Amino acid sequence: QVQVVQSGGGRVQAGEFLTLSCTTSELSFEDYSGAWFRQAPGKTREGVAVIYYDGSTRYASSVKGRFTISKDNAENIMCLQMNSLRPEDTATYYCAAGPKYCLFNPGSMDYWGKGTLVTISS
Repeated sequence: QVQVVQSGGGRVQAGEFLTLSCTTSELSFEDYSGAWFRQAPGKTREGVAVIYYDGSTRYASSVKGRFTISKDNAENIMCLQMNSLRPEDTATYYCAAGPKYCLFNPGSMDYWGKGTLVTISS
């Protein structure tokens, strides 16, 4: 069974930064796409950023220019650097892995981490 392990998150002030990391020992980010989603209380899960197997990326418009998704194929780690955080970024963040050519939506992902809470105070 594939386990997706997340780390990072926590509570910071608006304007500060956080880094989330994700890894799995059962599949390679060279062969799979990796993505970050988030879900705020009472809202649906939304895509934050995706990095495809070939390294190309896409971002939600709300985080473009502030967040950066990256991966290290040698270490098989995917990261989300979140800068200039805002209170509206508060949510539980999920790491996910999907097929090489997956669509950037939750239904296209095959494997999920357990989620990590990010809280931004004003």
